[in-house]
Amino acid sequence: MQVKAKKVTKLKDNNTKINLSSLKSGNRVDLPLLIVVLMLVALGLVMVLSASSPTALAESGKSYTYFKTQCVAAVLGLVAMFVLSKFNYDYFKHFYKLIYILSIGILFLVLLPVIGSGANGARRWINIGIGIQPSEITKIGLIIWVAGYYSDPKNKIQGMWKSCLKPLVAVGIPILILLFVQNHLSAGIIIGFVTVVMIIMSGCQIRYLTSLVGAGLGICVIAFPFLKDKLMSSFRSDRILAWLDPWANTSGTSYQTVQGLYAIGSGGLFGVGLGESTQKYLYIPEAHNDFIFAILAEELGFIGCAIVLALFTVLIVRGVLIAIRAKDSFGSLIAIGITALIAIQVILNIAVVTNSMPNTGISLPFLSYGGSSLVILLASMGILMNISRSAKKI
Repeated sequence: MQVKAKKVTKLKDNNTKINLSSLKSGNRVDLPLLIVVLMLVALGLVMVLSASSPTALAESGKSYTYFKTQCVAAVLGLVAMFVLSKFNYDYFKHFYKLIYILSIGILFLVLLPVIGSGANGARRWINIGIGIQPSEITKIGLIIWVAGYYSDPKNKIQGMWKSCLKPLVAVGIPILILLFVQNHLSAGIIIGFVTVVMIIMSGCQIRYLTSLVGAGLGICVIAFPFLKDKLMSSFRSDRILAWLDPWANTSGTSYQTVQGLYAIGSGGLFGVGLGESTQKYLYIPEAHNDFIFAILAEELGFIGCAIVLALFTVLIVRGVLIAIRAKDSFGSLIAIGITALIAIQVILNIAVVTNSMPNTGISLPFLSYGGSSLVILLASMGILMNISRSAKKI
């Protein structure tokens, strides 16, 4: 009897160890995701330093101006990522309606004369000691709202109105604000694409979506004469013409695109060497922003571009796997929304730099210069990592 009792005790101890170890492993963040994010942030800092130094030197006489600002943003973003990776994302679900209201309200702050600022006919920034682009916060806020809407048991999601049309109308409001208040069409396009991806992943029936697409096209045809002046303002129509024939006006509207193509072509297979770009010397306007991929292609070549694309691919794949294995629909939809946000921006940015689509002013996640963008992106990675803590291990 004593032998049997000892065996039972050992079995219980072993089971306890197994359960404790499984709980411990299940509480870890997704390590591949974390490594990829840190690699992209590090590479982004290096490329911002390389691409921005001529512009910074010309503007302020100091080569490290933009780099220092980006370093501060990286530190703040990493802190936010760490905090949110520990913060239970379930709490967002209780306040998703309030988050939606705040996501819309923050867009109007750019109109305040004290803190709002703009350039080139667009007001997209607020300055409260540091420059913040409210649309970056709105993107994440709307992702949380859509996820909360579809996972709220009080919302009986059935029929075309509740399953598709209602969330599209709700998201359409901030998109219109971005267009008419901030003149920020590119942010509206990104939000629209991300919302459609989340609606599809929520289980909305395809027949509803196809019906809405057809109706949407009809509405666009009817509304176009009234919105033509806003949608096809001079700079947007010029960009479309520059995209169709970039070599027609290489010193005008096509200048940035052509110089970017020169940079990509100069890189070859292995690049001219880190820091050795010639196109960054004021040939490409603000090379550290939307066209930083062109500088990367010039300095690191095709191999460097392939590595960056591989890193983004790993990040996107891990995000999708986390969404698939999340413990609930709320976490799953947030994960797929954040992943879609990264993927869409990467695709659109590289498409613009390679002249595969008209210039839209979309930055490259983690690599392009932009403090508020980097902080919000890293914060969103923290939310994604928190979801991975409770997800089934991959």
